Amino acid sequence: LTNLTHLDLSYNYFNGSIPKNLGNLRNLHELSLRRNYFNGPIPSSLWLLTNLTHLDMSFNQINGFIASEIGMLKNLVSLDLEGNMLVGQIPSTLGHLSSLNSLDLSNNKLIGPIPSTLSHLSILNSLNLSSNQINGSIPSEMGMLKSLFKMDLSRNQISGPIPSTIGNLTGLQALMLSANQINCSIPVEMENLKNLDFLFLDQNNLTGNLPFFSPYSMGLNLSYNSFNCAIPCQYYYYYSHYAYDMLFGNKDSCNGSFKVFAPCPEFSPTTNKSRITKLEILVPIAIFLGFIVLGGFLHSRCKVKKTQSNSKETKNGNLFSIWNYDGHIAYEDIIEATEDFDIKYCIGTGGYGSVYKAKLPGGKVIALKKLHRLEAENPTFDMSFKNEVKVLTEIRHRNIIKLHGFCLHRRCMFLVYEYMERGSLFCVLSNDVEAIELDWSKRVNVIKGTAHALSYMHHECIPTIVHRDITSNNILLNSKLEAFVSDFGTAKLLDPDSSNQTLIAGTYGYIAPELAYTMKVTEKCDVYSFGVVALEILMGRHPTELLTSLASPSSQNVMLHEILDQRLPPPTYLVAQDIFLVAAIAFACLQIKPKSRPTMKYVSQEFLSRKKPIAKPLHAFSLWQLRNQEIYMAGSGDETQL
Repeated sequence: LTNLTHLDLSYNYFNGSIPKNLGNLRNLHELSLRRNYFNGPIPSSLWLLTNLTHLDMSFNQINGFIASEIGMLKNLVSLDLEGNMLVGQIPSTLGHLSSLNSLDLSNNKLIGPIPSTLSHLSILNSLNLSSNQINGSIPSEMGMLKSLFKMDLSRNQISGPIPSTIGNLTGLQALMLSANQINCSIPVEMENLKNLDFLFLDQNNLTGNLPFFSPYSMGLNLSYNSFNCAIPCQYYYYYSHYAYDMLFGNKDSCNGSFKVFAPCPEFSPTTNKSRITKLEILVPIAIFLGFIVLGGFLHSRCKVKKTQSNSKETKNGNLFSIWNYDGHIAYEDIIEATEDFDIKYCIGTGGYGSVYKAKLPGGKVIALKKLHRLEAENPTFDMSFKNEVKVLTEIRHRNIIKLHGFCLHRRCMFLVYEYMERGSLFCVLSNDVEAIELDWSKRVNVIKGTAHALSYMHHECIPTIVHRDITSNNILLNSKLEAFVSDFGTAKLLDPDSSNQTLIAGTYGYIAPELAYTMKVTEKCDVYSFGVVALEILMGRHPTELLTSLASPSSQNVMLHEILDQRLPPPTYLVAQDIFLVAAIAFACLQIKPKSRPTMKYVSQEFLSRKKPIAKPLHAFSLWQLRNQEIYMAGSGDETQL
């Protein structure tokens, strides 16, 4: 087939060595052997395919060296050899591939230094050399890769300092250097990386003062180093919710007693600190005075309203733009039920406001999500609030939280929801007693309900709604432990005619990997997050370590039943069928490439269909099989969905 230009044999059971006569396909532009069982070395005949633009042999069992002849493929735009058993050094001839846009050699057994010739790849966007045995230092020449969006060198044996030239990569959005032996201090030039969304420097030997990185970073991990105690006070104000985790394990901090919020003796009490102290005093006073004024105003409004009419119907009138499905909810009823949002009624804090439980005069119990007073004046939070209202007023689904009403006022903005008695899925899974009550059947139903809700948002709403923050914290459970998707503050309505590029939104640990190097938001971002949540429900905890280990061939020895929540008894045969289906779908949703993930419509239909029972028990299936072959899903539906 000498005229063939595209050959895709990915996602099969092919084994044995790669056929040498593939080298006869001299017109081939794209070759994909991804996720098979090919073994042996890469045949030298492939280096004759000089018209290749895309070569993907990832996730096989290929061994041997990467030959220097790879430099002959000068038209390559994308090279992916991830997840094999390649050994030896990275050939310096990779620097000849001047058209290369993406290079992934991660999860192999490569050794030796990073060749400085990689700096010749002037249009390279993504570089991933993680999970190898690479040593030596980071070449200073890497600062010449001005087009780089993502650099992942984590989990190697790299030593020496971070070169100051990294500060030249001003377009960098993701820099991962975790789990190496990097030492010295962080170069001040790295403060030039204003576009960083992910910065992982944890588990190294970094020392010295800790520079402040942009508060817009969605992922920042500086833990387990040896930074000194001079922690910039900005960390407290911008990262207060997770600063402890982000900086934990710095053994030299504060004489061995690491306290993020304690004042450090080395930090000057003047300048910024004095300004912040003034703000700490003035802002509460301003809020208090404003609150008194607002309270007086509301009190006078109530008096006027009562003078006009003493009827209950008038009392429960439509005040302060409160809108709802079920009739009218008066503003004064909300104030009375919460004693003016007293903290004793607060049941949680969300991304941009606090949640209160309130019982109205008619006996109805509701949940109120209210913006913090300062945040209510912030245009960003104002936009999030209005966005959540817009989304929730346009959607109707039994597994999506119901909005009863809202108040839009400059000094008081809140949403009125139905109250979820059991709280968030995260809290239930974190409590041993409640986790046992959430048995296997109920867990499967939670996963199915979430899938149906996302399918509705993606495929039945016009325009399409992408949630962008699907996590166990944003799935609420009622008294029957049924699931409801909530918290649409980050939701985005997808316009088919736009690029859909935006600032990264979401929660670290659930964000789709492509958002580390591209700002394009699609439905497949939600699909990935759903896969993480599905595994979290099966395991009873977040699958952080599992997701990291899956890239290694050693995961083929881990069986499905071993990762299930050990707090529950083994599932019965019928429930085991559902658990197998959930696991197979979850791994399909966690594919690195968005196009390889199923749509939520496909997932929802899979849960609704009656499938032929599996013949083998759960302990007969390894995670490697589930992740690399999707054996249960193969052939069960429209292949274009996968």
